[in-house]
Amino acid sequence: MDRLRKAAVITRLAQSLRERGSWCGETHIQKTTYFLQELLGVPLEFQFILYKHGPFSFDLRDELSALQADELLRPEPHPPYGPKIVTTERAEYIQGLYPKTLAKYQEKIDLVTDRLGPADVATLERLATGLYVTRTAEGVEDAATMEARADELHRLKPHISVEEAGEAIREVDELIEQAQAVAC
Repeated sequence: MDRLRKAAVITRLAQSLRERGSWCGETHIQKTTYFLQELLGVPLEFQFILYKHGPFSFDLRDELSALQADELLRPEPHPPYGPKIVTTERAEYIQGLYPKTLAKYQEKIDLVTDRLGPADVATLERLATGLYVTRTAEGVEDAATMEARADELHRLKPHISVEEAGEAIREVDELIEQAQAVAC
């Protein structure tokens, strides 16, 4: 996907998060973009690695900075917390250039933001890491069980209890089912 189409999708994602009451900081955009790309197949082409608080893309962080430099996104300070990310009129202009692209991905954006928009950063970390564990476990004998994936999530992120990890894996499995329905 070319850069302007990506900009249209990312700014629409940010708008959709805000519409659903999300704080819409960088972590929210990082994790929801991960779900859009890895679960729903939106070809944003960002490289994600497992990092401090779950899957993270340095490429996406750079792109968010570029979108701010291009005045498509802007940080809205909220001391003592980090900034919320808001879209600008220029973002709406760019979105207007790509109605077919946005129409193609809107249902996927809605699915992700409906489910993840209200989540706090700790929940986003659990869910995104749960998806990461599920994706890396595919095809691995015994790793496909919920218990094995929950144990792996807890091993990777010891501050997440086994019970919280199990709940995250159950929610990820529900999201996978919903994603399959959207893909059809």
